[in-house]
Order: sequence, then structure tokens, then C-alpha cells
Amino acid sequence: MGLQKALAEGIDDLQLTASSDQQKKLLTLLEQLIKWNKSYNLTAIKDPMEGLTLHLLDSLAVVPFIQQQSILDVGTGAGFPGLPLAIMLPQVRFTLLDSNSKKIRFIHQQIHLLGLDNVEAIHSRVEQPREERFEAIISRAFASIQDMLQLTEHLLQQDGRWLLMKGQYSEQEISNLSGKANQIACHTLQIPGLPANRCLIELERA
Repeated sequence: MGLQKALAEGIDDLQLTASSDQQKKLLTLLEQLIKWNKSYNLTAIKDPMEGLTLHLLDSLAVVPFIQQQSILDVGTGAGFPGLPLAIMLPQVRFTLLDSNSKKIRFIHQQIHLLGLDNVEAIHSRVEQPREERFEAIISRAFASIQDMLQLTEHLLQQDGRWLLMKGQYSEQEISNLSGKANQIACHTLQIPGLPANRCLIELERA
């Protein structure tokens, strides 16, 4: 199966709607990732079909749960989930933060190439103070939940949400948050092409 057909079917399986322009941008992003990866080692994934599943569809699975208008993607790496989400949600403002300059350079290039005016890329460590506060902070396997909250608390609006994409749900990790954060929801994510479900954990300040 070609990438174009696999993407269209994956979007359909996720019960999402994407215009032909959005699908084209997603495929261009994937092509650029595979191309840049040969020189810059942006991701361990070398196979385009694997990249489609583990980077694009994995990112797109959280689209239905994005309610906020300003979102910080912490430890974004080569721009996931931030770039696919920005393509699908042009009305939402995304800030993509990572401490790896090569990866941020790649993101800057994609913002320009894909004409994404709702994305800002920042080369910084998450601990560094910033004036802006975000309605939501999203991350994909960035750190333990406890570390994540501690490192990003200063970046979240008072009534903001943490949106944590995890491979598996850990009751132990959640119980360790007692007094720091409350779980609002845990959404099961069924990624087309992946046998095991993943989850999106929504937290708010305690």
C-alpha cells in the first residue's frame, strides 16, 4: 500500500476529516523527516510506513481531545505531535520547544515549507523561565509524569491542562501525584497499525 492511501485510511480509522491540502502537507512532512534523517539523525525510525504510523497517526490520534487555543509541545523532538496537530488544527496556536538545535532547525524549515503560520519553534531547555503561560502543555513520552509536572508547572496557565501521551497507563505514577495534580480523564488511543493501545492522560493542578 502506498503512503498516500495508508494516510487516508489511517485518518479515516481515527474518524478524522482532513482536506487534500492537509494530507499533502502531512505527507510532505514525513518525506522531509525521512530525507533530513539521513544526515541529521532526527529519529530512530527510518522506514516511511513506520514513520507514518509512529509519528503521523500517533500524533493525529489526540486531535479530538484538543480543546485549547494555545498549546506548548514540550520535548517536541523533530516536531511531534506539534507539527501534525498544527496542520490539522490551523486555528490553534502551537509552540514547539526542544533543547536539540538540529531538531529545531528542521522544524523551522518545515514551518516555512508548509506555510504554517500557527507554529513557533523555540530552542531552549524547558526549565528556563518564560513569560508566556499556555492553556495546555502536551508531551509524548518526554519524562516521568512527576518530572514533567515539576519541569513545566511555570509554563501552564492557572486553569490549564497537561495532556500527556503515554504508551501505558500507570496507576502508580498517577497516585504519586497526590496533592500536585488531579486526573481529569484518561483517553484510550487506538493507533491504526499498532497492536497495543496507547493513552492520553489529562491533568489539572490540584
